[in-house]
Amino acid sequence: MSVTADLRLWQIVEDAAAHVTDEAGRFRRSDLEAELRERLADEDLDVHVRSAAVGKLAGSLVRGFGERRSPKPRRRASMFHPQGILKLGGGVWVWMEHATPTDLLEWGRLSTRNLAKVAVAEADRQDYVAERLDAFRLHSGLTHLGELERAVYGYTGPDPAGFGGGGQEP
Repeated sequence: MSVTADLRLWQIVEDAAAHVTDEAGRFRRSDLEAELRERLADEDLDVHVRSAAVGKLAGSLVRGFGERRSPKPRRRASMFHPQGILKLGGGVWVWMEHATPTDLLEWGRLSTRNLAKVAVAEADRQDYVAERLDAFRLHSGLTHLGELERAVYGYTGPDPAGFGGGGQEP
């Protein structure tokens, strides 16, 4: 998939999000999905952009498939299901039916590493929230996070249209 087509696809998503956003800056995921579905169904959509969209769709469907098939802790029953999938890292998955002791050990280790990453990210998120709420209390005239970030924390980054998500996809 070309970088240009990928960028154009994300621009279509950005435009759709702006279209469904209300005056208070809120929008519903379902409205965004409906608007995006309509824009992607446009007959005039460039073939390269359509291809990029299909690539994103395929990735999303595969992720969803893996999530649905990943074992979930259960109270009384075993986590085993023959069509369950263990994710072993590096894009390697194994059907539970065929998992070896080594696979099981790797799956457990990966789960522990992921839990640790989630815990660190959650601590960072909660620190950020607590710090910003304290700043809102100290600066009661500010009512929106954007105002607070600019006035108190000196944010001078690009407009929201230039969002890069800190290296993550939008």
